[in-house]
Amino acid sequence: MKCMYCRLLFVALLLFQSAFTAKAQQTSFKFDFGKDKAAPGYIAVTAQTLYSDSKGYGFLDTTGLQTRFVFKKASCKDDNITSAKPFFFSVKIPEGNYDVTVVLGDVQGTSATTVRAECRRLFLQNIRTKKGEIKTFTFTVHIKDSIIRDANGIAVDKVKLKAREINYFHWDNQLTLEFNDTLAKVCAVEIKPNKKATTIFLSGNSTVVDQDREPWASWGQMIPSFFEPGNSCIANYAESGETLNSFKAANRLKKVLSLMKAGDYLFIEFGHNDMKQKGEGVGPFTTYKASLKYFISEVRKKGGIPVLVTSMHRRSFDSAGHIINTLLEYPEAVRVTAKEENVALVDLNAMSKIMYEAWGPVKSVKAFVHYPANTFPGQDKKLEDNTHFNTYGAYEIARCIVQAIQDIKLPIAKNLKKNIPAFDPAKPDSVENWYWPQSVLKVAVKPDGN
Repeated sequence: MKCMYCRLLFVALLLFQSAFTAKAQQTSFKFDFGKDKAAPGYIAVTAQTLYSDSKGYGFLDTTGLQTRFVFKKASCKDDNITSAKPFFFSVKIPEGNYDVTVVLGDVQGTSATTVRAECRRLFLQNIRTKKGEIKTFTFTVHIKDSIIRDANGIAVDKVKLKAREINYFHWDNQLTLEFNDTLAKVCAVEIKPNKKATTIFLSGNSTVVDQDREPWASWGQMIPSFFEPGNSCIANYAESGETLNSFKAANRLKKVLSLMKAGDYLFIEFGHNDMKQKGEGVGPFTTYKASLKYFISEVRKKGGIPVLVTSMHRRSFDSAGHIINTLLEYPEAVRVTAKEENVALVDLNAMSKIMYEAWGPVKSVKAFVHYPANTFPGQDKKLEDNTHFNTYGAYEIARCIVQAIQDIKLPIAKNLKKNIPAFDPAKPDSVENWYWPQSVLKVAVKPDGN
């Protein structure tokens, strides 16, 4: 009886939270960054506007923020906020897809701005403006919370978050924007709901999740930068250490399905942790394959489109410089399942082998989390991780995914940016040309899984 009472109380609290959120929160905003006098129709955001729940917007830290402006203000483009270090602006909004427009530049100077959202999710990279130049960009962002709602919007359950996820930017009913680079200058930010975009859900483990801190990164947080705004939105529900079974048990799949509409996608990439599971009958062509088919079936029931992704290799070379298959038969089980179920397949396992061998044992280190001791705060020992990527490696894996989307002719390929060059994993981009201004958020502790 006590357990039943607790369950009823929990559901009642969810119902209250859901109802309160729906009534209290705005979904569209126009912010003018700079002086305390905003352009018509905009909300003024100054260098002293600190975030609070009651206000529902503001900077997470105002230290070092500066305002630049012209004497006579004519529009939101005539002033901006800048800083010598990365700064974060957050807005309280309900979960969903949103078109976010940022106005960057300086009518009296130059600028260089990189924009990321939530947990270091890349959207705009090193946007430079000449003196007096203003540029406007739009991108589409997915905002999520951990409440699971039915078709009527009534809360019925909750995702079982891990302790470390509580402080992630991407479970908190807020849009958090990170403005970074050598001279970030922001004139305005506009936010409005997007109900029509095809949502591309991602499920997987630490090689897919939006890693929240430097130097760790995954392809899921890089791939949003490849899509045009408006028509598609990446919704990353992956989490470190997950298997197909644990993803389901934590209600992560249930959460995805609760949001999925006909025509949406679910990319499914597991294997690194599944292969470590033990027990009678456990294996790639038994339990793993059955779980893959369950995911496929549930997505199809919602009118969604499942896409299977084979796991990328670990960085493990033999004496001849060839990649050693440490994933056993798990990638092959994915290939077989895709064929049997007539599901689109992104063979990242095959592409990563080509790319790693093109790098070789020495150059490939530059794509993974390999750093000397004391490179990052609290890191008293060297980092040598041959599974998890740094930002360069994650971006190159994302390029493999994007190329595969085009090669297998998924319908969402039409929503990719038009200027993306063809990518050959045998000829990866040079690490010397990679540019990533680091976030202020850093950690030496490696993610779950291996």
